Amino acid sequence: MTKYLLIYLFLIGLFGSSCTSRKNLTYLKRTGISKEHHDNNLMYEEIDRVTEYRIMPYDHLYISVISPDPQWSSIFNTVSEEDIDGYAVDNQGYVDIPFVGKVEVKGKSLNEVKDILKHTFSNYVKDASITVRLVNNHISIIGEVETAGRYLLTKDRINIFEALALAGDLSEYGNRKKVQLVRPTQYGPVVKELSLSDQSIFTSEYYYVMPNDVVYVPPQRGRTFQMNVSIYMLVFSLLNTAAVVYTLVQSN
Repeated sequence: MTKYLLIYLFLIGLFGSSCTSRKNLTYLKRTGISKEHHDNNLMYEEIDRVTEYRIMPYDHLYISVISPDPQWSSIFNTVSEEDIDGYAVDNQGYVDIPFVGKVEVKGKSLNEVKDILKHTFSNYVKDASITVRLVNNHISIIGEVETAGRYLLTKDRINIFEALALAGDLSEYGNRKKVQLVRPTQYGPVVKELSLSDQSIFTSEYYYVMPNDVVYVPPQRGRTFQMNVSIYMLVFSLLNTAAVVYTLVQSN
């Protein structure tokens, strides 16, 4: 009888360990941030400045020049909007534009590039309207999410929660306290760990994702064990059945 009681208690513990605690599924708990943080507008302005995307080598830019003279427009617009490659930024950080030559764009924002090109094109055409967009405007979301994949950013800027919503949110087993964001920089990739359960995430310079970011959601502890619960249950069920049969045989 004691043997079966121990098996029963073990199975209860097995099921209990497979359940995910509600507190591990909660977002934005009130920890690590104060009212003073919310009132500090200067801090948020600094975050806005830091999180503006800066162009790097091997990026691709779509550049459009619209002027009153269609002839000049056709000369500069040799890359169509449907061209998925656009103007490639070389390894030195330059784009090569017809009749203009190489223009340095490395480390600059899209608005800064637009201002540079507007000044550059003023030598050729007056009253030109310049459009600059990033072609490789994607992020990758992997790990414990409903639909991992590569997603196109349709807005100028989205935050980490909006990014994860593209992937259908975290799965039940996703670790909300240790989400990792991998950001490429001109000095190499930077890895930042974020807690979606803490409101202090609002003050992080990594709160907003950027093009080419990779968001990785690791599993919670015990995820591997939880995935194998059904296998363990089958094995113990067979062992239990075998023990019952053996006991009956021995009693006869």
